[in-house]
Amino acid sequence: MADTIDTKTSEVTSAKTDKADLNNNIVEALKSVYDPEIPVNIYELGLIYSVSIDEDAKVTIEMTLTSPACPVAGSLPPEVEGKIRSIPGVKECVVKVVWDPPWGMHMMSEEAKLQLNLL
Repeated sequence: MADTIDTKTSEVTSAKTDKADLNNNIVEALKSVYDPEIPVNIYELGLIYSVSIDEDAKVTIEMTLTSPACPVAGSLPPEVEGKIRSIPGVKECVVKVVWDPPWGMHMMSEEAKLQLNLL
């Protein structure tokens, strides 16, 4: 009986570790996507509002753009989706563009602010 419990526990731990590794890979992929008008990646810009990974390895990303009139509104979300779908272990990816809350410079990371000489 103890072996069964240990196996289940290690499987749960392994699943959590795999999900954490997958999340780290997703963040790294997001950091490779840039808004062409700003020399900072979209993750550090604060354009990524949430990343969810379900038990079937379906990834849902909620993101925004710097403005509703952003010239890359048609190309940036599909680029994000493509990068995430290419990560081993991801079964599906859905990118949702949301406008609430509106993006503002206060959402940028310290790293992004440093890159743009805003600190």
